[in-house]
Amino acid sequence: MSWVFINACVFLLNVCVTAVVISKIQLIAFRKRLFDVPDERKIHTHPIPRLGGIAFCPVVMFSLTLLIGVTAWSEKIGVLMRFYPYLTEVSLLASSSITLYLVGMCDDLIGVRYGTKFFVQMLCGVMLVLSGLWIMQFDGFLGIETIPVWLGIPLTILVVIFIINAINLIDGIDGLASGLCGLALLYYSIVFYGEKNFVYSVISVAALGTLVPFFYFNVFGEAEKGKKIFMGDTGSLTIGILICFLSIKLCSPMSSLRNSEYNPLVVAFAPLMIPCLDVIRVFGNRIAHKKNPFLPDKTHIHHKLLAIGLSQGKILVTILLLSLFCTISSVLLSKYLNVTFVLLICVLFYILLNVCLNGIGRRKRSLLNICAE
Repeated sequence: MSWVFINACVFLLNVCVTAVVISKIQLIAFRKRLFDVPDERKIHTHPIPRLGGIAFCPVVMFSLTLLIGVTAWSEKIGVLMRFYPYLTEVSLLASSSITLYLVGMCDDLIGVRYGTKFFVQMLCGVMLVLSGLWIMQFDGFLGIETIPVWLGIPLTILVVIFIINAINLIDGIDGLASGLCGLALLYYSIVFYGEKNFVYSVISVAALGTLVPFFYFNVFGEAEKGKKIFMGDTGSLTIGILICFLSIKLCSPMSSLRNSEYNPLVVAFAPLMIPCLDVIRVFGNRIAHKKNPFLPDKTHIHHKLLAIGLSQGKILVTILLLSLFCTISSVLLSKYLNVTFVLLICVLFYILLNVCLNGIGRRKRSLLNICAE
């Protein structure tokens, strides 16, 4: 059985199932009055259900277990044997996803304290490490090649917490988090397929299949007609831990990328550059102004683009293209430059972008003040 055919079937199955599930979630949300109510820091102006992420984890688990069950029933031993070496990793991925899924659902329904969420995220990082995946090599970053276990394990847990929260915090306008994650999952599915790791390729495709219908409802759904929905913490947390597994798996010592011309560390984390750099800048800015770094504000990159007058649709396209550009350019540069220089170029580019946006924003405010006088 061709893995291209399997990936296509899993993708289409998840698109269809997720579309049906989300439509039912919208109905339940309106009947039970489960809304994300607008306030002064939010962009939307209508009460919108924020339970779209409830569909993600069950649908992904359904498609993967169905694939395993059908191939076992049809005695396609080749497919089953592909899953066997990754049994521990996939099982702990499922366990951590379900754990964050339950916490996210509680947060969306009744609220969960930051401390509790961080503890659960740390626990999921431990599960990732127990699966045998952790950052073992820096691949030349800061001149370091291999790092010891005592450093690699806590670093991996911190990276997991950081990436999950970066994805959660970038979810500020319609389609942004799902669009960035969708691009990352498409990228991972292609890279894993290219290195003949078909199991992780189909996992990436399964998650991508759940995001496509959600993206449609989130971006093109009309709030006035009750067709729009948010993913909530349930969605961002479960997709976040999945992307953590995929990225860290990609830079593992056993990855075939070790035999390629490209730097494995850059290839693994390139599609996460925009949300990660944005959360570092935002947290740094809040700390510099002696504010709680975990309290929400309007200093993310999408807020700056809103401030200069761009519509949500244009902002979405701009940031997605920016992420695509950073991903492709970072991977290509890693063929010729050390990973430290690649990261430095990305950071400088991001700083320059924000300086330009701040300048445009100040000029626009000055003009508005002059007009008001």
